[in-house]
Amino acid sequence: MTKPFHTRKLTWLLAASLVLAAQAGTAGAEPAGGTATGALTETAISATQTTSTSGIAIELDGRPLQTETPPILVDGSVLLPIRDVFEALGATLAWDDSSKTVTATQGQMTLVYRIGDPTALLNGQTLTLPVPGQIADGYALVPLRFVSEALGSEVAWDGESRTVRITSTLNYETTVTWGVNLRSSPDASSDTVGEELLPTGNKLHVVREASPLWLEVRTPDGRSGYVSAKPKYTNYRSNSLADKQADELIAYGKTFEGTPYEFGASSDQTKTFDCSSFVKRVYEDVLSIELPRVSYDQAKEGTEVSLNELRKGDLLFFSARGLDIGHVGIYIGDNQILHTYSKEQGVHIEAFDGQWTKRFVTARRLF
Repeated sequence: MTKPFHTRKLTWLLAASLVLAAQAGTAGAEPAGGTATGALTETAISATQTTSTSGIAIELDGRPLQTETPPILVDGSVLLPIRDVFEALGATLAWDDSSKTVTATQGQMTLVYRIGDPTALLNGQTLTLPVPGQIADGYALVPLRFVSEALGSEVAWDGESRTVRITSTLNYETTVTWGVNLRSSPDASSDTVGEELLPTGNKLHVVREASPLWLEVRTPDGRSGYVSAKPKYTNYRSNSLADKQADELIAYGKTFEGTPYEFGASSDQTKTFDCSSFVKRVYEDVLSIELPRVSYDQAKEGTEVSLNELRKGDLLFFSARGLDIGHVGIYIGDNQILHTYSKEQGVHIEAFDGQWTKRFVTARRLF
C-alpha cells in the first residue's frame, strides 16, 4: 500500500541511470557524445547489481546533503530521495494520491508527473523520462533527470568516492543589509549555523517565509538556516510578508489599548505614551525599525503613499496644535487608526474619518 505523500514516512526517490566505469572505482568518464549543459553526466556501471545501500553519498554545492533515506543501487540505477533533493534546491512538492501524481514548483517552473508514465509535463511541455517512474514498497521512484532538466541543476557521478554531486543554479537574490546570524531554527535562542555573522553585502537565496519574522535561506557556500525577516537585516520584500508583519505589529500595538496618554512620554517605558512615543516603541519592538522621537521627523521616514494605496501598518500623519504635522497613528485596515492623544481614552482604535480626514497630511510606508 502506498504511503501518503504528506507524511515524513514517504520518501520520494529519484532513479538515475548512472553507469559505473568499466573498471571498478573509475570516476568522471565522459558520456558518449560529450557533456551537455544541465544534462546528467553518465559513467560506466555494471548493470548486474541488485538492491544495495552501497554507501553512496550526496553532495549539494560541495557540501553533504543529509537525506531521510540513504541512496541505494537497484540493478545499476542510483536512487535518491526526491523530496530532500528538490526541497534543498528550493522547490515545493505536492502529491495527489488518487492519481499518483507529483507536482514540483519553483519560481516560474512547474513539473507534473504521474507515476508510471513515460513522460512528464515541464511548464506544459512534454519531458521524456529515461525510465518510467514506479511505486515500490510505498516509495515513488522517478528519474534523476528531473533535477537537471526541471531545476536546471547539474548532476554528476564520482565513481571513485561513490558520490552523486549536484550543483544548484539557485538565484541568490537577497542581500544582507545588516550583519545577521544564520540560525538552526526560526528562533533567536537557537544555535547559530557557523560562528560568524553573515556580513553586510552577503547574498542569500530565500527558500520560504517561515513566519512573519523569519526567512528560511541558503547561502552560496551551501549552508541552510534561518535569518531575521525584519527589514533591517536584508532587502527581501514581498506583499505576503508585509501583510503578516503588519498583523504582528498591530497585534502588539493592541496590547497597549487603554494605556494612559502623557504628552512628552519617554519612549523608554510603556506605562504612558504620547502619539509618537507609542508608534516609535511598537515599530522598534516588533520590526526593529528605529524611528525619530517626534511625529514631524517620523513623517520624513520611509516612502510616501496615497490614501488609495494604504495598507495595514502604514503611518498616518495629521496637523495638530497649530503644527503642520503634530500627530501620528498606525493604519490598521478597514479605515481604522490605532493611536493615542486623549487622557480619557489613552491608546485606542478610531475610525479614519471626520476630523482625521480633514487634518490628514501624509501617509508613509516603512516596510
